Amino acid sequence: MSEQLSLLGETRATDRLFFALFPDPGTAERIAAVAARLRERHGLTGPALAAERFHITLSHLGDYHGLPADLVAKARQAGDQVSARAFRPHFDRAGSFAGRSGNRPFVLQSSESETVVTAFQRTLGRAMMAVGLGRKAGPYSPHVTLLYDDAMIATHPVEPVAWTAGEFVLVHSLLGQTKHVVLDRWPLEAG
Repeated sequence: MSEQLSLLGETRATDRLFFALFPDPGTAERIAAVAARLRERHGLTGPALAAERFHITLSHLGDYHGLPADLVAKARQAGDQVSARAFRPHFDRAGSFAGRSGNRPFVLQSSESETVVTAFQRTLGRAMMAVGLGRKAGPYSPHVTLLYDDAMIATHPVEPVAWTAGEFVLVHSLLGQTKHVVLDRWPLEAG
């Protein structure tokens, strides 16, 4: 059976599991265009992520060496319990998050402190707790990572990006392979 890896462990993680929201393909292309303009404007050298990789992480379930089947089963149970209406994530700011030098996430963010994404993330968190998956979540800052770079760019307004989130998904990320595999998806009720 796979075991979650500690940050100090010697074995490298190969698999990540998380819940996410993905933009529709048209919005993902608009995000890619915003990323390209911001990359040029700020002289960033890190490559922009591929459009199909843009997403909002709702809940990170851990990094593993091999994917634990029992964890996937519990995550699916939690997803099955969520009932919510479709909503519109909205991002109107960009800036860097602190991180390791050379690997700072440059992200889209919202100027609103409480967003529809934050509210949905709490709903999902309650469902996860109900199936014995995790604990009460700490602070959450919805964002879309555009690229990783060494520069530290102050948060600033950008052209708004929004889309209708009609589903949320459970994602298996193959670490080091830049590959996301959707394991399950749950539709959100039409608004």
